[in-house]
Amino acid sequence: MTVGAHPARPAPWPGIPPDVTGVTWRGTLDDDEAVRRLDEAVDAVDAPDVVFALSRHGRRTVRTGGTAPAPPVPRDQLRYEMGSASKTFTGLLLAHLTQTGRLSAGEPAAALLDPARRPGEDPVTLAHLITHTSGLPADFFVRALPAWRTNPYARYPAERVIDAFLRHRQRHRPGTRWHYSNFAVAVLGHAPTAATATPWDELLTGQVLDPLRLSGATLGPGGPDTDATGHRRDGTTPVPPLIVGGFQAAGAVRATPHDLLTFLEGHLDPADRSLTGALRAVRRPVLRRGLGHQHVHTVAWFQHPTQCGPMYFHGGATLGQQAFLGFRPDIGTALAAVCTRRFRAGDAFVPTAYTLLAEM
Repeated sequence: MTVGAHPARPAPWPGIPPDVTGVTWRGTLDDDEAVRRLDEAVDAVDAPDVVFALSRHGRRTVRTGGTAPAPPVPRDQLRYEMGSASKTFTGLLLAHLTQTGRLSAGEPAAALLDPARRPGEDPVTLAHLITHTSGLPADFFVRALPAWRTNPYARYPAERVIDAFLRHRQRHRPGTRWHYSNFAVAVLGHAPTAATATPWDELLTGQVLDPLRLSGATLGPGGPDTDATGHRRDGTTPVPPLIVGGFQAAGAVRATPHDLLTFLEGHLDPADRSLTGALRAVRRPVLRRGLGHQHVHTVAWFQHPTQCGPMYFHGGATLGQQAFLGFRPDIGTALAAVCTRRFRAGDAFVPTAYTLLAEM
């Protein structure tokens, strides 16, 4: 599928690829060099808590730091909010459900959410929702403003999200424009829930988290002994744990850095694993956009070229935390980076993580 470029309005959980240029390949790092590079990355991020976790052919190196005193629980054992990086879990679930024949990516979402509804001439399909080509808006910005600094998505339970989708009037034919949309992926999460009569948390846990043995991953807040505490842009003011309401599929996942590496290692080597077919499927390009079609997307990841093969990645941010996930199958390398501060655009976290993975 090829669609025209349509810039998205900035979203609370940005997953847009960073504008990083001039990256050059440096070859394979030895262990000492990997530790040095990870420590440099940790030091470059001005946040209370920072973790950079690297896996190379199954060999892990995890480095931590931050501007705040070390918490009672080691930073690499805490759960961090994934924000939009949760969409990689949602994409994998959709791929698994389609691989096993339980759903079809071409099914109209409205027909699953309201079986009595006629889909119309150009229905929004599950494929449109996961690839951000549905024509739906990015978010409910205006309605969420009263709770913007606390928990804007808590105001939108599942019923409200579904009703808003079923009432929405399309401005563009689905499949013709790319527009990053938390709303679209939130809707996507409710479609398989309706089709399987299984709540989202049970569906994702049973079909993705448990089979991949992600024992530290959850879909809701725990407490100070298990979850990292996010901070505002000043790096000192704490923010409450994120409550996503009906936007679970777009941003509910919390996970430890070690679970994130396990998740990424499954993508590096899908053979003889649970979800093998789905893990392979989410690496296939399904959409190209932009001048020269340089922006490549799969159903779960952004894909950029490197000198050694493609690099897959996705970022995410909540009101007080940020995350970056990426992997490079050709060199058996994956990177999970998290921090407890919400940055302004152009700050160091995402460029540092992206460049580190690109230079491996």
